[in-house]
Amino acid sequence: MPSLRSLATLATLALCGLTLASLTGCSTPVDSRPTIVVSTNILGDVVEELIGDQAQVVTLMKPNADPHSFEISAQEAATLRNADLLVSNGLGLEEGLQQHLDAAASDDVPMFVAGDAIDVLDYSEGDAAGMPDSHFWTDPARMLDVVDAVEPVLADVDGIDQDSLATTVQAYRAQLQALDAEMSEAFASLPVAHRALVTNHHVFGYLADRFDFDVVGTVIPGGTTLAAPSASDLADLVDAIEETGVRAIFAESSSPDRLAQALASEANVQVEVIELFTESLTGPDEAAPDYLTMMRVNTERITTGLTQ
Repeated sequence: MPSLRSLATLATLALCGLTLASLTGCSTPVDSRPTIVVSTNILGDVVEELIGDQAQVVTLMKPNADPHSFEISAQEAATLRNADLLVSNGLGLEEGLQQHLDAAASDDVPMFVAGDAIDVLDYSEGDAAGMPDSHFWTDPARMLDVVDAVEPVLADVDGIDQDSLATTVQAYRAQLQALDAEMSEAFASLPVAHRALVTNHHVFGYLADRFDFDVVGTVIPGGTTLAAPSASDLADLVDAIEETGVRAIFAESSSPDRLAQALASEANVQVEVIELFTESLTGPDEAAPDYLTMMRVNTERITTGLTQ
């Protein structure tokens, strides 16, 4: 018959074994996939669609944020510096993130800058006149150029299966081409006289170039939401609205629309203020959780707003 000491020893060993098993079962497995860090949530969504589950995609910009001014934590900065690939918009968009992007470049982190892959337009007026316009994603054809350019870069990341990548890229390209066709058809229904846009700030240059719109003016006459309009800017815009009879002002979801509301009132004309999703995706349960949906929602709202 075993002694009490032996029984106690066995009980202790059994308890230790259960504890060890419990701890082992609760531990988080290490993710061995490559890490791709993306600056904006629009590009983050596109990269996730292209790469699927082959890599861990870390998007730094939160939903409903402003790409010009969002900031990141120290932990996110460390992840950025240790990424297998860093994807950014470029063209001066990520103003609040630029120091971290520069630091990553100094550390030789592999980088892909989307703005390097497109035919860049310059701002034509305002404080940013002559500077590159960073809002290329409002033209789905230019997003196609980005997808084509990033595919070989993604394929070069260790651990990525090139055949699987080619399949997902081909599928997403087809979706972008369908989006471009839908937008072309919707905007073609608008008379040329109605294709006039007024927004919070200059974000629709590429859309206007692609689909033959006239950007009548912007409440903030520059390429960044960090700028502020002067009294003369507002007065000039009021004159333009009255001359063209513009039917709607489009205010971005990432910035307050009180300036657009005040402008509509000051112009003394019947102008509707319509919210668009232009610089940021929303949360998953909101109206613009991904790039394709965002563009379709904006197309419908622009078409409806300029038809009424």
